[in-house]
Amino acid sequence: MATHLLGDTATLTGRSLRHILRSPDTIITTAIMPIAMMLLFVYVFGGAIDTGSVKYVNYLLPGILLITIASGVAYTSFRLFMDLKSGIFERFQSLPIARSGVLWGHVLTSLVANLISLVIVVGVAFIMGFRTGAGLGAWLAVAGMLILFTLAVTWLAVIAGLSAKSVDGASAFSYPLIFLPFLSSAFVPTETMPTVVRAFAENQPVTSIVNTIRDLFAQQPIGNDIWVALAWCVGLLVLAYAGANALYRRKIS
Repeated sequence: MATHLLGDTATLTGRSLRHILRSPDTIITTAIMPIAMMLLFVYVFGGAIDTGSVKYVNYLLPGILLITIASGVAYTSFRLFMDLKSGIFERFQSLPIARSGVLWGHVLTSLVANLISLVIVVGVAFIMGFRTGAGLGAWLAVAGMLILFTLAVTWLAVIAGLSAKSVDGASAFSYPLIFLPFLSSAFVPTETMPTVVRAFAENQPVTSIVNTIRDLFAQQPIGNDIWVALAWCVGLLVLAYAGANALYRRKIS
């Protein structure tokens, strides 16, 4: 059964990836918005924001990486919605394939596409002056955190794609995810925020994830942020995965 699922998932992932290869503008578009935002904040607003001895591009990059992922998963929701409306799910249901493989194909495609976008954004950040002395272990930890976050929000995208009533609705769910880093420590230190905003910023998932990645890049002690970040990501992943599969079963029943 496990082999059957893995084989079907690999086949369906290949199908989705071929769609990406035929339309590489998806990845380019996903990367352009965060890069434009990074350019704007570093070269226009960066001089007015006090981040101490830390270069602003170094301070900013973790939040930009999360925005890149939030932008990318909107395409997962869109592709899933289009598959649902095209009737391809009914065709898949008539074939002897693992049902969950259909969703995993979209999720793994999202993971691959987002990793490519993240590499592009990090490359531009290096051109803009981003520097880190982080070793291989720290880079792997950053990659692991980003992958976990991508999986969590991608399963949220699956829920949006399955429940949306229109193409616009399928993509619009990502807007709150893109906006959330602005109410975190991603762009400015939370100490500068009004009391109520600061309380929200310091207790939402993006802040702990951003702080963890920033400390890993800076080779600083991570503290409790990593455990809070992992708890948020794993908890969100479990809930979104369960919700997406329950909704999928209702859709095809």
